[in-house]
Amino acid sequence: MMPIEPNLPDYEKGYANHSIDVPAYYNFGFDVIDTMAEKDRNKLAMIWVNQNGEEKYYTFRHLMNLSNQIANMFIKRDLGKGDRILIMLSRVPEWWTFALAAIKLGVVFCPCPTMLTPKDLKYRVNLGKFRMIVTDVENAWKVEEICEQCPSLELRFLIDGEIPNWISYPVELNYPAPASHRLAPLSGGRKTKATDPMVIYFTSGTTGEPKMVLQDQSYPLGHIITGRYWFDLRDNDLHLTLADTGWAKSSWGKFFGPWICGACVFVYDIRTKFNPTEVLPILEKYEITTFCAPPTIFRMMILADLDAFDLSQLRHCVSAGEALNPEVIRVWKDATGVTIYEGYGQTETVLCIGTYPCMEPKAGSIGKPSPGWHIELHDEDNRPVAPGEIGKIAIKTDPRPVGLFRGYLDNEEATKEVFVDGFYYTGDKATMDEDGYFWFVGRDDDVIKSSGYRIGPFEVESALLEHPAVKESAVVGAPDPIRGTIVKAFVVLKDGYTPSDLLTREIQKYVKHVTAPYKYPRAIEFVPDLPKTISGKIKRKELRDMELEKFSSS
Repeated sequence: MMPIEPNLPDYEKGYANHSIDVPAYYNFGFDVIDTMAEKDRNKLAMIWVNQNGEEKYYTFRHLMNLSNQIANMFIKRDLGKGDRILIMLSRVPEWWTFALAAIKLGVVFCPCPTMLTPKDLKYRVNLGKFRMIVTDVENAWKVEEICEQCPSLELRFLIDGEIPNWISYPVELNYPAPASHRLAPLSGGRKTKATDPMVIYFTSGTTGEPKMVLQDQSYPLGHIITGRYWFDLRDNDLHLTLADTGWAKSSWGKFFGPWICGACVFVYDIRTKFNPTEVLPILEKYEITTFCAPPTIFRMMILADLDAFDLSQLRHCVSAGEALNPEVIRVWKDATGVTIYEGYGQTETVLCIGTYPCMEPKAGSIGKPSPGWHIELHDEDNRPVAPGEIGKIAIKTDPRPVGLFRGYLDNEEATKEVFVDGFYYTGDKATMDEDGYFWFVGRDDDVIKSSGYRIGPFEVESALLEHPAVKESAVVGAPDPIRGTIVKAFVVLKDGYTPSDLLTREIQKYVKHVTAPYKYPRAIEFVPDLPKTISGKIKRKELRDMELEKFSSS
């Protein structure tokens, strides 16, 4: 594919001159989706494919009409501005159309992964006082199991069947007459303020119970950064982001980011056991142009024979969620000719640090602050640290960047803990080099303090991953009677390798060679897999707690 001038051609100028106009009233459903639909009734918005190869195509006109029909169903049930609904669906088109219907009405929606247990679901429904759940037949039993214990839950909406005491979407569409796609008049008109609440995301809960992150109606505007600058999208692009619909990352790459740029979203509906290499023929067949995946997926894909696939239409790749190992970036670039551009953000933000196509990427760096975001690194006393020193990632809140969350809903204490003296503290740590590039270190609790050194787990994990035997790794600080804390690595081996003392010593020697000797893992434990959240992040806290318990009982 011929090189294309990036949407952000010059980082310094773009950063200095950037601004997003947030109007007093804004609604993504009307102002983006319906505007696109009116402008070009044939413009493609989504290609949906499942693992059996079935395909569905949706234009922006389809999305407008379908979301209006669903909104009319909501109005019929007296659902309106400020009401809260929970959407627990896999990667099916109704996840988008039901969310758009909610946005149009000012109904606050909350996406949740289908992997939730009834206990998880009950916690969320009761904490958020949700009035309705939207799900499918496959997951309805979870709602049935907990609905009597959820006083706020009045309505249950089923997208694909009929169950007693549930509203059936297929029935509603056709009975007593086909549902109109002309939206019924709304009390107070069709306007939502940009500051009205729009969506609730639950944090992934790597430490403690998940909290409710509240984003307002201006949140999609913040994803102009994500879509236009980081994904580098044009209106003729076909974009694939691999992310579960229950997490904010889906909003980044499967919803607001691409559609605010007019690009088409590619959806791969994964239901059975997923093998990352099955994405490669998808990229080839549908000629995906821009691709976003978490580091875990890229790590697995580079193990395949990449040369066997024609990826010539792929022009831009990005990754976020956790830092990506430089070795993975190198192998992917060698095979595809495409650099993986890293970025950093949270459920609480849009992309606030990124490596953009106009920048010279540094392998392992998450890039520089996004236009519109002023970011500093602070010490434990909330004072700026020098280049090269580990500091807490602090985001300036005056002026408030577009896309920064309003706070943790119904949790003033947690909100006050992170918003301090004009900054939002992300709970993550990083370093910054002399050129202004940021390097992710880990969560506050992940930094290892051993023998007077401060060691970020990611750098050790990257060194481990370069060893030919290592498939995955997680590094934590483990208590030690002599040194206080040592670096310990949990390692998943590639097929064909067997745990042994000899292999342990070989891996340790290799890490000493690749990175500073004091960072090498003094203990290595070979494991079949690593504990992860359902969003795919390594639960280092679980591993640390396990080591602490072993030490206490020894």
